[in-house]
Amino acid sequence: MATEKELSDFLKSAERRAFKRTVYAVRDEDAALDIVQDAMIRLAEKYADRPVAELPLIFGRILSNTTMDWFRRQKVRQATLQNFSDLEPPGDDNEIDLLEVLESSDPSRLQPEPSEALSREQTLALIEAELAALPPRQREAFLLRYWEELDTAETASVMGCTEGSVKTHCFRAVQSLAKALASKGLKP
Repeated sequence: MATEKELSDFLKSAERRAFKRTVYAVRDEDAALDIVQDAMIRLAEKYADRPVAELPLIFGRILSNTTMDWFRRQKVRQATLQNFSDLEPPGDDNEIDLLEVLESSDPSRLQPEPSEALSREQTLALIEAELAALPPRQREAFLLRYWEELDTAETASVMGCTEGSVKTHCFRAVQSLAKALASKGLKP
């Protein structure tokens, strides 16, 4: 059984990766924050009594289900309602980027040289753009396997498919990413 501290520590460690994974899926930062928050609340309310070792798999499944629920709600809303925000002219909302806040809040991180930071930022932007361009199942398999560091069986469980499908999705994602990034001058 996970203690409150263990649950809290797990949620803190999973927060950033879960947000990034969800942003790639829904392509809306505000919605991604809501989805991750809902998934974390569901985990804390319903599965806090589980052993700590089970939390990553349970949370992965909850996050996937919450994301799918969001897509279903969006489909219904788009069919029946028009958002008033769609009627507003585009403007500068001065939105806060949660990842920037999280990165800047850790004083133990050393700041790289500006040229190195710019180069790293540009490289990450290219990688993120190519990840976003992957088909959804390939992107999900890739993120779960290589960012979340789940093994093939755990990834298959979270995605609701076979291990063979996970391997195929990951292979195709890696091939696509390598080809796309090589065409932009990035080599491993």
